[in-house]
Amino acid sequence: MPSNRGVVYLGPGKVEVQSIDYPKLANPKGKPIEHGVILKVVSTNICGSDQHMVRGRTTAPKGLVLGHEITGEIVEKGKDVEFLDVGDLVTVPFNVACGRCRTCREQQTGVCLNVNEGRAGGAYGYVDMGGWVGGQAEYVMVPYADFNLIRFPDKAQAMEKILDLTMLSDILPTGFHGAVSAGVGVGSTVYVAGAGPVGLAAAASAHVLGAAVVMVGDMNKERLAHAKSVGFEPIDLTKSDKLEELIAAVVGVPEVDASVDAVGFEARGHGAQHSTEAPATVLNSLMAVTRAAGAIGIPGLYVTEDPGSKDEAARHGNLRMRFGLGWAKSHRFYTGQTPVLRYNRQLMQAILHGRLPIAKVVNATVISLDEAPRGYHEFDTGVARKFVIDPNGMLKKKAA
Repeated sequence: MPSNRGVVYLGPGKVEVQSIDYPKLANPKGKPIEHGVILKVVSTNICGSDQHMVRGRTTAPKGLVLGHEITGEIVEKGKDVEFLDVGDLVTVPFNVACGRCRTCREQQTGVCLNVNEGRAGGAYGYVDMGGWVGGQAEYVMVPYADFNLIRFPDKAQAMEKILDLTMLSDILPTGFHGAVSAGVGVGSTVYVAGAGPVGLAAAASAHVLGAAVVMVGDMNKERLAHAKSVGFEPIDLTKSDKLEELIAAVVGVPEVDASVDAVGFEARGHGAQHSTEAPATVLNSLMAVTRAAGAIGIPGLYVTEDPGSKDEAARHGNLRMRFGLGWAKSHRFYTGQTPVLRYNRQLMQAILHGRLPIAKVVNATVISLDEAPRGYHEFDTGVARKFVIDPNGMLKKKAA
């Protein structure tokens, strides 16, 4: 049996590459299953959601193998897997979904009812998401493979665009979901809060959907400069605590047609308060700038428990929102984990046919598995990069 190594969470601020068990065709309880496959991981990405755990801002247990953004090659399959074969190169939605329950049948795979005893919804390598082992590793097991996985139609073509296609597991569908649920369409004016990878993916999605202008707000100068370099209007939130003024300086009016929260619960204040954590800041500012009867897409992560917060209410997932303003303006709010399978096939086609150079947009940067702890550290400093881990050297071999 091959060995296996993975990135393991050891406590706030600490991750380490360790030897871990080689995956078995079994669920987290150890019950054998035949609907899964074992993947040799080709690429696996560091996500901002992983950083929340590593910062100690969730109840993640020590010893958790991280990683929910996975692309891999099938090396073993269960006898119930009918439509995939050993050798196939596949993209893995971060959602673990059964394909059988009511929500899966409604394309709400982010809240599958059968893969997590604790709540609706499952994911790989993530706190409270069912105990599924993460994929920042050399090998990983994926259940319900026929339902969850999409095989790339041409393996050689896929490897040529692998840095783009690796984003299909999470951030590109997540950004796209944020833009779609915000109602972005032809001629829309759009504001995206957050110039991290998900925010940039949402901005790129807004362009594909036909937006007239896409503004991206942040306080990180490097990320704002990168956003500008790939075609978006940067909004420096340190300049004013009134987002309306910053928006008006670009589009002439203090409002937008659609807005996206790609920040989540670790938000900070704007203007003079930019160094102070204020969990509801983004949502309140988006209600202020989104037009009446507009929509706010919220792919940014919010948690039920935040033990690292200095705000007592926020420790239990409670926010001081100006919900009355949103109600008065007849806003629509769309929250929750992205149902990746709703979008990833068409986004794959957009990538393969040159419509969506997402790797360039998010500044994809390849690192080895052993470099993952450094990648976590650098990502936490706010560098304008999306780290892609190459656990088996397959990306390195491609580049050579």
